[in-house]
Amino acid sequence: MQTQSRIENRGPAHDTRWMVTIALLAAIILVMSFTPLGLIPLPFIKASTLQIPVIIGAILLGPLAGGILGAVFGICSMINNTIAPTAMSFAFSPALASGPTGAVKAIWIAAGCRIMIGVIAGWLWVALSKTKLNQFVALPITGFVGAMTNTVFVMGSIYLLLAGQYAATSNQPMAAVFGLIMGVVGANGVPEAIISAVLVTIIGKALLTLFKQSKRKNK
Repeated sequence: MQTQSRIENRGPAHDTRWMVTIALLAAIILVMSFTPLGLIPLPFIKASTLQIPVIIGAILLGPLAGGILGAVFGICSMINNTIAPTAMSFAFSPALASGPTGAVKAIWIAAGCRIMIGVIAGWLWVALSKTKLNQFVALPITGFVGAMTNTVFVMGSIYLLLAGQYAATSNQPMAAVFGLIMGVVGANGVPEAIISAVLVTIIGKALLTLFKQSKRKNK
């Protein structure tokens, strides 16, 4: 397994490939964001598969690229929740949040938490690469952890920052909020993470091989 997932060659060719790959993955996120491929509406939240291109980007290009793609995911989430709101959209859309403080919280939940997907997945991949772990082990681990980062950060932030509004929206007492949050983590987060692990392994392996071949041709 390569000790670096990022393209190691520096110079114009590296910079161009880096930017083009980010642009392509960002375009995929944009398409997925506004089609059923990316956001699946549920009663109180929208389940997402948008973490997959973010994780793929973090693996191919490193934590910085992963963070940038996570920010694209977050911006799309804010737009989507503003133009097609659900009961919980106040947690993801500054325009629908209650006051300036609520807007800051929404920006963190929608964008900040999604940036963390790429950063954590990217650094995890770098760490696993240094152990020379087989890609068929490292890829699903990175895919699973990256997806769970999304769920844990988003739902954890909702619990810590918006528990009262979450309880009111779901018509449940405050005492029940933790259980509701854990229910979402189990019902949505774990299946999303399993799907992410499988798809990241399949797509990531193919793209890593392609990048390796491209690097050899450019030497």
